[in-house]
Amino acid sequence: MDKLIYVAMSGAKETLAAQAANSYNLANASTTGFKADLTAFQSRAVTGPGYASRVYATDSSVGYDDTAGVQVQTGNPLDVAVQNSGFIAVQDPSGNEAYTRAGDLHIDPSGLLMTATGHPVVGDDGPISVPPSASTTVASDGTVSIVPMGQTPVTLAVIGRIKLVNPPAGSLQKGLDGLYHTADGTPAPADAGTTLVSGVLESSNVNIPSCLVNMIELSRRFELQVKSLHTAEDDSASSSKLLQSS
Repeated sequence: MDKLIYVAMSGAKETLAAQAANSYNLANASTTGFKADLTAFQSRAVTGPGYASRVYATDSSVGYDDTAGVQVQTGNPLDVAVQNSGFIAVQDPSGNEAYTRAGDLHIDPSGLLMTATGHPVVGDDGPISVPPSASTTVASDGTVSIVPMGQTPVTLAVIGRIKLVNPPAGSLQKGLDGLYHTADGTPAPADAGTTLVSGVLESSNVNIPSCLVNMIELSRRFELQVKSLHTAEDDSASSSKLLQSS
């Protein structure tokens, strides 16, 4: 009886973990540049004495979906989208270099070029600082230019270049902060082949219909496992009655 309870309990626990990951993706369906987390049920043999057939299913993270989201025109010169593969370098809260696909940039009151989530954008010499200007533009290679105050639009001054990287597939890990980090913490080298397009944002690549179907399937699976627990409880009560009557 205890084996039935353990199997049902473990299954319910792993189903809840899968449901949490699915809900996280669904909650970020409108987050700029978000890439869906991928999970999968995998077989794990139970260690220790017992039969080799004692195998349970566990829900594990298998990375993230690296397909690009749909690009949406905004017309904002500080909205940029990475073309094809590649990432924008930013500074995480601990001061280390991290990477993102979210290109909804803005200039904060202190003049720093920031992402919408408050991470400074990194250039060749650290975070990019933008002096007061009439306008700011971002070129396809990441070059940030301004029209100085009191100057005509034909007068452009280059103030820095956004660091763009394109590390090998699988070399980045997605953190709990939504940013991507190299496995060993070493900054990825700049890649001249990675380009941006201005006035465009990359939407999330979450497949909403698929997430909703998964939510229903996981809910039904959880209900089945809870019913198994109730069945084990009923069987235990019936066995106790038989023993008492005998």
